[in-house]
Amino acid sequence: MPVSFTVRPAVASDGAFLADMAVEAANWRAGDPRPRHEIIASPVYSRFIGGWMRPGDAGYVAVDAQETPIGAAWYRMFPRTDPGFAYVGTGVPELIIGVRPIWRAHGVGRALLQQLADHARAEGFARLSLSVERGNFAATLYRSEGFAVTQAGFGRDTMVKRLR
Repeated sequence: MPVSFTVRPAVASDGAFLADMAVEAANWRAGDPRPRHEIIASPVYSRFIGGWMRPGDAGYVAVDAQETPIGAAWYRMFPRTDPGFAYVGTGVPELIIGVRPIWRAHGVGRALLQQLADHARAEGFARLSLSVERGNFAATLYRSEGFAVTQAGFGRDTMVKRLR
């Protein structure tokens, strides 16, 4: 039986769900989840959540057949003076993506990445960046969607997709 989901633009009221998806992004390893409060408080993740939806923010939410949110991908711009792990330059949005575990490997992440990249391209951006921990199976998805490692960090890599 085929899985059914749709993708819609993220809106200001999606902030709490984006926090849930940041927790999913952080807890990609099976077996030893980090507590939600630690992830939400961490500057690595809180920078993607606080004050959603500010000017320049963009994202997409995947919903199942009952309109229940199941995944999200979104980006933000960070200044050179306060960069994220995936900072590669001024004017390059940094993205984050999370999908509920039961929906992983069903095309949700790919659909979200494609929508977000299409949106960023339409907004005039030349590149998108993300940071992925080494060993995260999602890196295979990112590579298949045109992201390439541009910087190796301590336990994580920065990947960039050229949009034009």
